[in-house]
Amino acid sequence: MPEPAKKTASAFSKKPRSVEVIAGSAAVFEAETERAGVKVRWQWAGSDICASDKYGLAAEGKRHTLTVRDVGPSDQGSYAVIAGSSKVKFDLKLTEAAPQEKAELAVAPTPEEAPGAPREVPAPATELEENVPNPEGSVSVTLGGSAPGSQGTPDDPIGLFLIRPQDGEVTVGGSIVFSARVAGASLLKPPVVKWFKGKWVDLSSKVGQHLQLHDSYDRASKVYLFELHITDAQATSAGGYRCEVSTKDKFDSCNFNLTVHEAMGSGDLDLRSAFRRTSLAGAGRRTSDSHEDSGTLDFSSLLKKSSSFRRDSKLEAPAEEDVWEILRQAPPSEYERIAFQHGVTDLRGMLKRLKGMKHDEKKSTAFQKKLEPAYQVNKGHKIRFTVELADPDAEVKWLKNGQEIQMSGSKYIFESIGTKRTLTISQCSLADDAAYQCVVGGEKCSTELFVKEPPVLITRPLEDQLVMVGQRVEFECEVSEEGAQVKWLKDGVELTREETFKYRFKKDGQKHHLIINEATLEDAGHYAVRTSGGQALAELIVQEKRLEVYQSIADLAVGAKDQAVFKCEVSDENVRGVWLKNGKELVPDSRIKVSHIGRVHKLTIDDVTPADEADYSFVPEGFACNLSAKLHFMEVKIDFVPRQEPPKIHLDCPGSTPDTIVVVAGNKLRLDVPISGDPAPTVVWQKTVTQGKKAPAGAPPGAPEDAGADEEWVFDKKLLCETEGRVRVETTKDRSIFTVEGAEKEDEGVYTVTVKNPVGEDQVNLTVKVIDVPDAPAAPKISNVGEDSCTVRWEPPAYDGGQPVLGYILERKKKKSYRWMRLNFDLLRELSHEARRMIEGVAYEMRVYAVNAVGMSRPSPASQPFMPIGPPGEPTHLTVEDVSDTTVSLKWRPPERVGAGGMDGYSVEYCQEGSSEWVTALQGLTERTSLLVKDLPTGARLQFRVRAHNVAGPGAPVITKEPVTVQEILQRPRLQLPRHLRQTIQKKVGEPVNLLIPFQGKPRPQVMWTKEGQPLAGDEVSIRNSPTDTILFIRSARRTHSGTYQVTVRIENMEDKATLVLQIVDKPRPPQDIRIVETWGFNVALEWKPPQDDGNTEIWGYTVQKADKKTMEWFTVLEHYRRTQCVVSELIIGNGYYFRVFSHNMVGSSDKAAATKEPVFIPRPGITYEPPKYKALDFSEAPSFTQPLANRSIIAGYNAVLCCAVRGSPKPKIAWFKNGLDLGEDARFRMFSKQGVLTLEIRKPCPYDGGVYVCRATNLQGEAQCECRLEVRVPQ
Repeated sequence: MPEPAKKTASAFSKKPRSVEVIAGSAAVFEAETERAGVKVRWQWAGSDICASDKYGLAAEGKRHTLTVRDVGPSDQGSYAVIAGSSKVKFDLKLTEAAPQEKAELAVAPTPEEAPGAPREVPAPATELEENVPNPEGSVSVTLGGSAPGSQGTPDDPIGLFLIRPQDGEVTVGGSIVFSARVAGASLLKPPVVKWFKGKWVDLSSKVGQHLQLHDSYDRASKVYLFELHITDAQATSAGGYRCEVSTKDKFDSCNFNLTVHEAMGSGDLDLRSAFRRTSLAGAGRRTSDSHEDSGTLDFSSLLKKSSSFRRDSKLEAPAEEDVWEILRQAPPSEYERIAFQHGVTDLRGMLKRLKGMKHDEKKSTAFQKKLEPAYQVNKGHKIRFTVELADPDAEVKWLKNGQEIQMSGSKYIFESIGTKRTLTISQCSLADDAAYQCVVGGEKCSTELFVKEPPVLITRPLEDQLVMVGQRVEFECEVSEEGAQVKWLKDGVELTREETFKYRFKKDGQKHHLIINEATLEDAGHYAVRTSGGQALAELIVQEKRLEVYQSIADLAVGAKDQAVFKCEVSDENVRGVWLKNGKELVPDSRIKVSHIGRVHKLTIDDVTPADEADYSFVPEGFACNLSAKLHFMEVKIDFVPRQEPPKIHLDCPGSTPDTIVVVAGNKLRLDVPISGDPAPTVVWQKTVTQGKKAPAGAPPGAPEDAGADEEWVFDKKLLCETEGRVRVETTKDRSIFTVEGAEKEDEGVYTVTVKNPVGEDQVNLTVKVIDVPDAPAAPKISNVGEDSCTVRWEPPAYDGGQPVLGYILERKKKKSYRWMRLNFDLLRELSHEARRMIEGVAYEMRVYAVNAVGMSRPSPASQPFMPIGPPGEPTHLTVEDVSDTTVSLKWRPPERVGAGGMDGYSVEYCQEGSSEWVTALQGLTERTSLLVKDLPTGARLQFRVRAHNVAGPGAPVITKEPVTVQEILQRPRLQLPRHLRQTIQKKVGEPVNLLIPFQGKPRPQVMWTKEGQPLAGDEVSIRNSPTDTILFIRSARRTHSGTYQVTVRIENMEDKATLVLQIVDKPRPPQDIRIVETWGFNVALEWKPPQDDGNTEIWGYTVQKADKKTMEWFTVLEHYRRTQCVVSELIIGNGYYFRVFSHNMVGSSDKAAATKEPVFIPRPGITYEPPKYKALDFSEAPSFTQPLANRSIIAGYNAVLCCAVRGSPKPKIAWFKNGLDLGEDARFRMFSKQGVLTLEIRKPCPYDGGVYVCRATNLQGEAQCECRLEVRVPQ
């Protein structure tokens, strides 16, 4: 049996089923994933489903549940669940309960019949596999559903396949079609599809009468259709198949099986299937493991049937493609590639052993069938060596590399069946790759076993990495086989273990690691891991170590006894720093505290005094960076006033100009305003609500602050009196505190503080400005895409966060990856950037961040995917083939580098010598590598250039080395008469004559044909001339076409001639004047003349035949006889004979023969024959038994037979008796008589059938009888 194909791995261990529910109830779908924590998405009609009152989503470990509540008609349709690259579809259908069912449900609903309980229904027709036989007996295996291009075509397929080929079944002699559909909307070039049988057999090399490959493209739906047609299927067609589809940056494959059933008639019996035990888990499906049948034969049933059966050798599994045959037919330069493709590890040893094999073996006396010259087997499978011996009792020894193989465990199994001897090797490994011999007596036969390793595939590719100088780099990939050999490369150069141990290679099962302990700038580049089944590529970018400031410290203004907090956030949480006060290091004490938590560094000063007013700075260790801010101390002036004191607000700079207080969004804002007055004043806080435009992100930092002030106006004042909440006011006797928890943009504005008492009032305006990170920019635009670069442009964010945008940060990622890589560490000041170091043919996406003094914005939406594609290289070997007065013929070869964009065609241009204006020689592009440029000015000296084009544009041109003069070159005419035309040309009558004679000469010579010195005339002979040859053509040759032909080519006064002799031959005419010269005894002498027409060729001989006058059947007497007279001997006396003669030449024998008109009689002597007389004999004979009956003892219940033999003439009459009773009327006994052998059959005898049986034979001559005793035994 063929090896089963591996199924594509699914992320689901349990898939949801389609259900039908009653209207108004709930439907529940459950799915289980292979691993816990997998992100699962649910979809309906192609859109994602979110948790709501309608839909309930739940996830618990590996189990995921979707609940659709209150199902209605609008909820019907196709649903899907997606995990990773696996997608499962299912349907929800609505059913109406019958009135009787509704009544039963209302009376006694059970858990199984409760309303809304979903019940499984068959999968919809769009997802079922259909094997539809057509009238011719073929089977088409496709997925049912809508046709390509219809609404049923999925919009978001997983992988490349829209529809994958499915398993199929067919009977022997039938036909089957496997089809696969591939989406082509997003493909620049048609995909490449390969069909395989087993693991390695490429079916494109097996295309023929019984296997065809077809493909088509539907422009309306943009879907590619690929089909595999198998006609007249045989048992060897069964097995596992694989379809692989690949594009420039994608790959997908699908496995499927073909089962071939034997065609059985009504009376046929499949003995193996009748006695095979099948397992329930198999569900009737045949599988295979290491080329063995999955079931076992029930030999107890075979014994009960008392029949033995022999396994058919035709049921053995078909052998895979033989590497030995491929190597024998391939050139030596291809040996290494074939060995790597088929997993051959010791190519040199294999070729050395195969070279020493004997190709011509003598016939063996000990072996009827020897071993094959070579065998191959996949690693882990089993192999059988079978020989047939001439002597079934001969002793056999099996040797491996000259050492006898001993039976040990289950590794080697020796079998002996008749003359067959079999050695089975289980679980083949590379150690079993050796030379084997079978020794019988003094003779032996040898073979070679090659163990083939399957190609190692990369199951998880490498990921791009971005690191700093000095950091550790670790690339990790996963392959399909443990302990496989891989190669690591950097920029195409293989990496090895150096003395400095810069690179470390690590293996962990199927995982392979490349480790760089301390990365340097020289380590940046493209790294690849290569196996025998492919390679994976990733990029390493090494940047110098930079520190990024996410939040800088800000200026503070605090009053006496208050707390001042400076806080900053940097990119590296391991960075330490020093706090400075007026340039001197600040020493922490009980009042001054320094803290470092993660990336946040904080300086806290309690009970602020005037001495604390200074410039404070934070300096990170190891970086040229300095973050500074100023602490302003607000003095509180206390004046002694009498009891009747008007209210006053004590601030440092009270006046009409409002003070501006800056706060970062999300931080706490606290305004502590000291007040005085007697009696205690009333404090009122108000916020002036204004409306105006946001500051544009692109405004220059030096723009005046009052610009655009005329666009703002006051339309309301909001009273702030809350004592609790995010915005609150707290008032005591000597101060009023305004607090905002987590400042927001809406908190920005002018705040008015008013204090009143009976004596008077005071008012101060405070301006609060909230700054934040900028808004996310819009998605960037990609332009000027090149081979490994592109230009990225973007617009400033709609809002700059209240601070000027300092610059931008750009990131990119591969389309299929989730890992973004930063392209710059220094902020980009411009709104465009040229990105480089990208891999050609790989799809990328870009996004951008805006950065101001507060921090970095959220990322912009990703750009549209784009693919770096470069133009092709310059064509090579541009040559001028021919030149005439108005044309030039050019020829070139494709460029050495085509690139990922493929090739669209070539453009050809020319220009005058000394000019720089190029003229297009051909409108559009040509796909050919040659061109005839026409309509050129005669005598002009021109330069020609050719450029290759693809989607990225034209490539570099290739220009002719020297100018070409457009002028015909005079060349002497010359005929190049082929060797076979220099001799006499012989053709048979009726055959076509086609004589092609090449010639040279420029300008084009004039061609003339003559026959025997006369010009050719008539329609039967046609002349066809071209610029390089002339053809003489005769559709049906006749004898008159024979003669001497002369062809002449002439240019002005120069000419060349050639002569051809044409001989048209035919069958000869019959000989003339045949006559009998003499007759004597048993002999006749004949004589004739040669034929009048010899068919225009030499007579090769004659055929002489004779015919008896009685029968007139002609017999050949002489053949290829050269003379014109002969003697025919050994004739029969008394008979008359006719004679005829045929003539022969190279064409054949003559259609008619020259025959004698009168017969020739051979006289006989006068002798009279008298026949003898015989006496009649009497053959009558009385009956007699030549073989009497024999006593027998039989077992009850089994049929018994009594036999004897009798002779007698005439044929005697037979009668059978048991204990004297005639058995002729008893149906339990059957009597047979054939050629004197008499048989009595007793059906299922019992003990009462025992006794004396008598057989009596009677005829006219007498009678005879014989008897025997029959004993019937009962089994114990």
